This record gives sequence, structure tokens and C-alpha cells, in this order.
Amino acid sequence: MPVSKGRKNTNKRPTPPSHKPKAIDEKGPSPTWYVAVMFGLMALGVVIILLNYMGVFPGGTANKYLVTGLAGIGIGFAMTMNYR
Repeated sequence: MPVSKGRKNTNKRPTPPSHKPKAIDEKGPSPTWYVAVMFGLMALGVVIILLNYMGVFPGGTANKYLVTGLAGIGIGFAMTMNYR
């Protein structure tokens, strides 16, 4: 039975780039007001939902208060994606 040829022992590392990579533009940490607004919206959303279920708002429990609370929580969580 014929024997197959072995693989050549080549360098398995890719060739390094000929130019130096650019420095990554760092923006720095998020400002304090951004963090306060982010957590404030999430907390306000939770408070609105709780007050809605307790019937504190005029008109009793209403879906508009629930949607407003969920929107506040959602915007707060969306702000976490830009947090540094």
C-alpha cells in the first residue's frame, strides 16, 4: 500500500502586519450625572409600577402607568450599554 506524503513543517504563525496598529481612542469613564440618571430612571420605573398596583394614582390601576414604568426601566437598561 502506498504511503502518503507527510505535511511540510511550516511556520504556523501568521505574518505580523507591516504597520503598527492605531491606538484605541479611549473616551474615559462615564460622568456622574449619567450614572445617576441611569439608576434614577430604573428606580423611578419600579416606583411607578408599585404605586400603580397599590392604586395611588388617580383613576386606580391603569395600563398607561404600567407602560410608563416599564419604559423608564427599559431606558435605564438601554443606558447601561453606553456606560463606561
